[in-house]
Amino acid sequence: MQEIILAKYGEMALKGMNKKSFEDVLVKNIKRRIKSLGRFDITRAQSTIYITPEDEYIDTNEVMERLKKVFGIASLCRAGVCEKNFEDIKEKTVEYLDEILSYAKTFKVNAKRADKSFPMKSPEICCEMGGVLLDRYPHLMVDVNNPEVTVTVEIRDTNAYIHAENIKGAGGLPVGTSGHAMLLLSGGIDSPVAGYMMAKRGVHISAIHYVSPPYTSDRARLKVEQLCEKLTGYCGNIAFFCVPFTEIQEAIKNNCPEELFTIIMRRLMMKIALRICEKEKCLALITGESVGQVASQTMSAIACTDAVCSIPVFRPLIGMDKTEIIETARKIDTFETSIQPYEDCCTVFTPRHPKVSPLLADVEAAENNFDFSPLIEKAVNNTELKIFHFED
Repeated sequence: MQEIILAKYGEMALKGMNKKSFEDVLVKNIKRRIKSLGRFDITRAQSTIYITPEDEYIDTNEVMERLKKVFGIASLCRAGVCEKNFEDIKEKTVEYLDEILSYAKTFKVNAKRADKSFPMKSPEICCEMGGVLLDRYPHLMVDVNNPEVTVTVEIRDTNAYIHAENIKGAGGLPVGTSGHAMLLLSGGIDSPVAGYMMAKRGVHISAIHYVSPPYTSDRARLKVEQLCEKLTGYCGNIAFFCVPFTEIQEAIKNNCPEELFTIIMRRLMMKIALRICEKEKCLALITGESVGQVASQTMSAIACTDAVCSIPVFRPLIGMDKTEIIETARKIDTFETSIQPYEDCCTVFTPRHPKVSPLLADVEAAENNFDFSPLIEKAVNNTELKIFHFED
């Protein structure tokens, strides 16, 4: 029998007049993600996207794995397609779910009757189908509270659909529906998680990384590029900007008070990122900061950093503790890459006693002791661009 995949919306279903624009982006993202796996017919109705394989060889397991990472999808299921008459539904339910029901001990039936013209109401469908399954599988018992298998019958506009497993999707909003932002991507645990979380809110992500050879190695840059590759599974294609930062860091070391090294470094990183954002039409910056995690992430330090920014700075991890961040990093498979022992430029010239409550006036005075403008211009002009595509 024919099998399709049903991808159901989450909060996107609550959108009003602009719902169609969100749906258009989601369908486009789905098509890109599964294009290399074969030909599909993709339609939408009733807050659901119907994905029908058109080639016999298509690996449905791989399709499901890719779709689980597409933001905007709340849940997924494989479903058997039936005619909208109960005799066909009964016959195909037994055929389609035979393997799972043969080994289950308990079950219940759930019915969703979106097409109200169907002659049987939902409770009647549940009752009749439950009787059919109990007759066919005498070992089964009904458990409406905690069943091993929930058999779902959905009566929709054109067909009926049967399935027994709902898989949680990535949720959120389709990437590309909330604008474009620049992620300050270090080699650590936090910033990839921050990028993932903003992509979940529909933000298209580009990334910027700062290198300081010979103080940082090629392996450190490679690690960050690997993080970009992993994020593409969720975020789609990522433009990666690699900024040479050695001369700026040496100038900070030679001209600024040691306790303010990190704050001034972050301010100059922001200034460079703003220049690139202007060229790329990015509307915001994204960082992986969490309040109080390190000296540069106190409220005073964050205020000094933000003082140079003319666009919003999103910090989706701001109230999370390290355990929560690590849990998400493991979920999106960036943790093991992030903990590889290749340090980024943030560890270069780290002050012995960083200022945890800096005053903006003091920071600006220290920064103004040296004209960083030519070095910023040079760094922007020598920035390398690399595009990371979702790997089929």
